[in-house]
Amino acid sequence: MIISRTPMRISFAGGGSDLSAYYNKGYGAVISTAIDKYIYITVNKKFDDLIRVSYSQTELVESVDKIQHNIIREALKIVGIEKGIEVIYMGDIPLGSAGIGLGSSSSLAVGVLNALYAYKGQHVSAHRLAEEACKIEIDILGHPIGKQDQFIAAYGGLNFIQFNQDESVYVDPIICKNGTKTALNENLLLFYTGIERYSSEILEEQKQNTKYNLAFLDKMVKLAEEAKKCLIKNELHTFGEILHEGWLYKKKLAGGISSSRIDEYYEKALKAGAVGGKILGAGGGGFLLFYCPEDRQDNVREELTSLKETPFVFEPQGSKIIYIH
Repeated sequence: MIISRTPMRISFAGGGSDLSAYYNKGYGAVISTAIDKYIYITVNKKFDDLIRVSYSQTELVESVDKIQHNIIREALKIVGIEKGIEVIYMGDIPLGSAGIGLGSSSSLAVGVLNALYAYKGQHVSAHRLAEEACKIEIDILGHPIGKQDQFIAAYGGLNFIQFNQDESVYVDPIICKNGTKTALNENLLLFYTGIERYSSEILEEQKQNTKYNLAFLDKMVKLAEEAKKCLIKNELHTFGEILHEGWLYKKKLAGGISSSRIDEYYEKALKAGAVGGKILGAGGGGFLLFYCPEDRQDNVREELTSLKETPFVFEPQGSKIIYIH
């Protein structure tokens, strides 16, 4: 039996520039961090030649091609496992079909690959896990997503990630004082809106709009670069302002990214003392993130009592094998 644990993520700046429609014209860049919310994958040898896959439903099939769960099916094909295996997954946060904005599907892809390779007795680098997860989600399944989620899930940590025209990806840890990371973490608030949305619809519109949004995306990449400098210089208030500016640009990328309800939550938080924030992931629902000094956080909580606060801490490690029997 093998169990892998793979973190979900929070993206701070540059989201959208990790789509090939953008970085093929130069380069894209984001700042993301892994957090202590995880996807767990259990892989076990089955006593017969059948394949059992268990998630919100259970599949028992005779061949890989008959598996309905598309990510697990394609991961089994890439690793080269054809029969006699059981794959089970679960998450710290429920993984609904509508998406939650924490990169959970990419964490699943990375985590499944990691567990399957370990089951075969192979150690695979974080970079290879990320590249193969991208291959599954983007190239094979045709999901209209970018590359940042797979790389942050595989690597972990707080990183500046650059996406290059030749399809290479650079993952650079942000070198700053530990006190800066601690203060940043303590000044962030995460709330679940309870609004479900189908991220693929929003992302498809965003992807189609990329050629019209190049100017906005250029500015979002520059904000990612400025945010990196802020962390290095310990200028966290300015970092919060960059979150706000990036959110204003992000709302212009596709029609469903925000809504009157989300805008109302956001404005309440700002009036209560938050410096900036954003909706995570594709938008339209899921989680709202805010940068807010600790002395004003209770004011924000009082304004957003209808939302579920979700405490978190930064996760320094990426996907890892936590159990082998």
